Amino acid sequence: MPEDRMETKPPASSPASPAASSAASSGTLYTDPQHQLPASDAPKSKSRWQRPFVWVVLLLTFGLIFWLVLRQHSDTQSAALSRRGGGGPVTITTATAQKGNIGVYLDAIGTVTPVYTDSITSQVTGMVSQVHYQEGRLVRKGQPLIEIDARPFEAQLMQAEGTLERDTHVLEQAQMDLERYREAWARNGIPKQTLDDQEKIVLQDQGTVKNDQGTVQYDKVQVGFCHITAPITGRVGLRLVDPGNVVQANGTNPLAVITQLQPITVIFTVAEDNLGQVQAQTRHGKKLVVEAFDRTQQTKIATGKLLTSDNQIDTTTGTVKMRALFDNKDDSLFPNQFVNTRLRVKTLEGVTLIPTSAIQHNGQTAFVYLIQNDTAQIRNIKTGVTDGGLTAVTGINPGDVVANSSFDKLQNDSKIVVSKQPLPAASSESQAP
Repeated sequence: MPEDRMETKPPASSPASPAASSAASSGTLYTDPQHQLPASDAPKSKSRWQRPFVWVVLLLTFGLIFWLVLRQHSDTQSAALSRRGGGGPVTITTATAQKGNIGVYLDAIGTVTPVYTDSITSQVTGMVSQVHYQEGRLVRKGQPLIEIDARPFEAQLMQAEGTLERDTHVLEQAQMDLERYREAWARNGIPKQTLDDQEKIVLQDQGTVKNDQGTVQYDKVQVGFCHITAPITGRVGLRLVDPGNVVQANGTNPLAVITQLQPITVIFTVAEDNLGQVQAQTRHGKKLVVEAFDRTQQTKIATGKLLTSDNQIDTTTGTVKMRALFDNKDDSLFPNQFVNTRLRVKTLEGVTLIPTSAIQHNGQTAFVYLIQNDTAQIRNIKTGVTDGGLTAVTGINPGDVVANSSFDKLQNDSKIVVSKQPLPAASSESQAP
């Protein structure tokens, strides 16, 4: 059986090599190297030089960024050092510690409350004939306010007076008869029963006369109710009735409202924890000063005295109500007005006082820049009571000079120059040393 042979013909465009021909003649399979896949040596060599290049670029980039950050930080430190006086002496204003007195206050929210507020209502039913007051004006006690038509009540009074007059004469006649019966009884001219009956008749007529007198007095009061006058001195509110209106006795709608303005009180609350120090002062009859400020606590409205306190503590709020009395001569306090009150409990005497603006803070530590030999030295202090822009402190002595401006530029051992004119406050925030 003839042996099968496989031949691979070279492409027409490529002449067969001698090796290919020899392979074909020997019966072996031969593949042209030009038709095989190319070797991977070229990509490997390319990746060998690309990876180091990428790492070099990345390292250069990070190095550039790090250099820029260091440069920016150095510029920031230089600017901060310049601001804090690194470039030369710092120009500041100063304040001198003084020895003086300062008050200890309790701040609270209060409401202006009149001593008297009268809502006047009609005691009789009738038609309003006249309104005498002008709304919003001050009225004096006893000044006429409103007139109600009194003619029906005057007529009733006249009837009562007529009845009283008639019964008075009846009583007088009964008394005359009693005298006659007594004389007749003395002569045994009448029986004893007749005399006794006449005595009881006189007593009955006396009761009738007394009843008539009460009716007359009641009718006079009713007539008086028709002429309404001011029961207190104060300011009357807006007009609530006009002539021609019919009012009812004991009606719910008031005819006028009068509020006393001088004097006037302010009711405020104090925490129960502070009640002891207030009572310690008032127990000996001392009148504590109370100041009333506006809503912004910037303007003092009036000054008064603590009048009294409530008799129990409000358990829901833990506070006790107190009432302060104000003369209010200039009508600066208005009823139901919201005010901020300051109760001066006591006064600290002979303490060291400095402006509050000169005190700086580093966390919980308070300090000042003490000026000595044209140099600012940090001095820790303890603060106490603050009032009116001044603070009581310990840690410095009266007469010491402290910095009162340019705190953003100062640091310990900074050289300073005292300005002859006040500088604008640089910052009220405290700076750490």
